[in-house]
Amino acid sequence: QVQLVESGGGLVQPGGSLRLSCTASGSIFSFNDMAWYRQVPGKERELVALINTYRLTNYAEFVKGRFIISRDNAKTVHLQMNSLNADDTAVYYCALAQRGSLYWGQGTQVTVSS
Repeated sequence: QVQLVESGGGLVQPGGSLRLSCTASGSIFSFNDMAWYRQVPGKERELVALINTYRLTNYAEFVKGRFIISRDNAKTVHLQMNSLNADDTAVYYCALAQRGSLYWGQGTQVTVSS
């Protein structure tokens, strides 16, 4: 079993910053991909950023230059979010992919509002 726990969400003003973190526990292998997705009501979940074992990253166009994904090790990933705007309001989910399986965290709410 694999569990993912996100933290760091909350309310922030437009132009502000937040840092999300996700820690995995259970049977975690050294080689895996970790990612952040987000979802708003009525829309599909969308990829925000991904980082693989070798720390190669991939970003959605709408966050390039504003968000930075990083990882400490095979179990912990972060998302530094800068220059936030109202369109970034969503539930953010951490994901881990390893050996053909995909695992999700419970999500953390990020609200950008004045």
